[in-house]
Amino acid sequence: MRVPEPGRTTATAAEARRRALRVAVIGGGPGGLYAAALLKRLDPQREITVWERNAPEDTFGFGVVLSDETLGGIEHADPVIYRALQEQFVRWDDIDIVHRGRTLTSGGHGFAALGRRRLLHVLHQRCAELGVRILFRTPAPPAAALAASYDLVIAADGVNSLTREAHADAFAPHITTHRCRYIWLAADFAFNAFRFEIAETEYGGMQLHGYPFSSHESTVIVEMREEVWRAAGLDACDEQESADRCAKTFSDALGGRPLRGNNSSWIAFRTVVNDRWSHGNTVLIGDAAHTAHFSIGSGTKLAVEDALALAACIQEQPTLDEALAAYEAERRPVVESTQRAAAASLRWFEEVATCLDQPARQFAFNLLTRSRRVTHDNLRLRDPAFTDSVERDFGCPPGTPPMFTPFRLRGLTLRNRVVVSPMDMYSAVDGVPGDFHLVHLGARALGGAGLVMTEMVCVSAEGRITPGCTGLYNPQQGAAWRRVTDFVHQQSPGTAIGVQLGHSGRKGSTKLMWEGIDEPLPEGNWAVSAASPLPYRPGVNQVPQELGSAGLDEIREQFAAATRRAMHSGFDLLELHCAHGYLLSGFLSPLTNRRTDAYGGPLANRLRFPLEVFDTIRDIWPDDRPMTVRISATDWAAGGTTADDAVEIARAFAAHGADAIDVSTGQVVPDEQPEYGRSYQTPYADRIRNTLSVPVIAVGAISSWDDVNSLLLAGRADLCALARPHLYDPHWTLHAAAEQDYAGPGAIWPDQYRAGSRRPPTGRTDAPRPRLTLD
Repeated sequence: MRVPEPGRTTATAAEARRRALRVAVIGGGPGGLYAAALLKRLDPQREITVWERNAPEDTFGFGVVLSDETLGGIEHADPVIYRALQEQFVRWDDIDIVHRGRTLTSGGHGFAALGRRRLLHVLHQRCAELGVRILFRTPAPPAAALAASYDLVIAADGVNSLTREAHADAFAPHITTHRCRYIWLAADFAFNAFRFEIAETEYGGMQLHGYPFSSHESTVIVEMREEVWRAAGLDACDEQESADRCAKTFSDALGGRPLRGNNSSWIAFRTVVNDRWSHGNTVLIGDAAHTAHFSIGSGTKLAVEDALALAACIQEQPTLDEALAAYEAERRPVVESTQRAAAASLRWFEEVATCLDQPARQFAFNLLTRSRRVTHDNLRLRDPAFTDSVERDFGCPPGTPPMFTPFRLRGLTLRNRVVVSPMDMYSAVDGVPGDFHLVHLGARALGGAGLVMTEMVCVSAEGRITPGCTGLYNPQQGAAWRRVTDFVHQQSPGTAIGVQLGHSGRKGSTKLMWEGIDEPLPEGNWAVSAASPLPYRPGVNQVPQELGSAGLDEIREQFAAATRRAMHSGFDLLELHCAHGYLLSGFLSPLTNRRTDAYGGPLANRLRFPLEVFDTIRDIWPDDRPMTVRISATDWAAGGTTADDAVEIARAFAAHGADAIDVSTGQVVPDEQPEYGRSYQTPYADRIRNTLSVPVIAVGAISSWDDVNSLLLAGRADLCALARPHLYDPHWTLHAAAEQDYAGPGAIWPDQYRAGSRRPPTGRTDAPRPRLTLD
């Protein structure tokens, strides 16, 4: 955002009105003060008043971390503030991660911090110079009253915003309270790096996040799960007792020094999201509008960036309404991206106990990449020596990216870690795969993936999702699949091909995806069956028949027959589909299984029929060929399958002989509310893998080879399944190898394509320019 220079003139009535704005700011934190200072600097005629209920010297917390990007914006918007801050910043590059007494250091990260009290002093001084009126020790009038007498009301009143609460019907806030308790403390010495340390106590894990904010002071945040906090008795401690207990727990990190508080108390982090950030002439900024967990940076950073964008939009737009709309349009995508990264980081620390048994360097890499913003590739740029050491521990041969290391499942060795995820093509006739499937799967096998999976292959005609779904319920289909597997094995030696067997359950008898996903057929519908007589969408989809004893027996035999055909069709791996609301998934989820017999009720009962099917086909499937199971690790809906349930489901299948768990999510109920984002499903795979030590296949918006390398090296997955990237580029894996200058055994180009194994040259843009003038 470029902030226009003061004094810019344009002869419009709208701009003249804007220069006469009367602005009320609720809250004298950094965001509110910075907004006030910028608006006054850009137009000295504005009358700006800030209400701050605390005294000038009062502040909560200790240090503030700002990024170079934020500092660049401050420098451009107000060099006076920038120069005053620059003199106070403490800068450092290293992150120290302490894992079971061993300290690992990663460099090249670049941080800048200063004391919150010093930041407020600089902003107080700048506001006074510019003529901003600040009313200390004065609670602000209600926002509605201010809105009636001021042109603009900026609500910078924090995470507990009274403005947001008073106008909840307009802002539509969503507030989520999380599972850890934390406390802000300080130490009277400066850490020489950003420090993360996990103390494994008799009560459970406790985490320290520490960083310097002056030459002689550091912020220390101590965080732990709620149950650990209570078990340790910290819920009964006052501020001093809490500081003393934390100092004792982390005595080595602190060198025996004490910790001190500043009105510090144990709190649970709350994520704040608002559907709208403005209401009439009132606008939210900073924590009033949104919060992001402290483990990825400072809420102050977001608040300062909000203030900068708001001031610029008011300067640029012809009306206040347009300015507030432009402000939200500019900032919301940035904030949502930050909140997604913060949510990933927050969940990582909530579940950190599952990662503690990882090797030290892998644990450190996992921590550094937890938010998905730091990846294998950019960590290599920041600290190549550290990244090399993690790769060596992982087992990467020299010059081999993690994704091109082999992986073994039973008698099958995959030459790399890339899986072409099952993707329904809806292009079969009477369940028979045709030329389309041969070309579709054959192309992706030639494209270099270690494992190519079929779409869900249905075990009966009634078990199809649509009339275009493939099957393995008659000999003609088996022969057609043999044609596909023969092509893969003969034309792309070293590529494995797997079959995913499933039954549609209550989601069957619907149109092809592009004709209306999950919509019933206009004619020719077949009867559907399920765990319970609950339609996928009441009033739209069929009411399924609840399967009785005879029906369950029949479906088990259908899976068995399909497994025999899959074996003779030459598939290397078999996956049982227990996800996405199809038949077996319908037994697992409490939202779709309302049975009162031995197959319903508690999770152990809901698992019974899927495990019976698994056992049936495991007994048939050759012992040297692996079997995997795809599950939905969460239903993304209240009352549905939880992450804890997913661990138990995975544990059960692994105990019955599953060689890996393919961890997907959702698609079980139509009113789900997924938290979409890059690699958004991978935390569920991570948790299963590191809780159970079971191999997992991670899926879910994994879109780059950098993501794949990062997930593997961090120990969050053993294999990565990608769908849409392989639709965009059938040769995605080979191209990933070329882009990483890799030409080893993990990515073999077919002889016919070898001439294309280097990226084609493009027109030069860096050629020397001709000299047109003489000095």
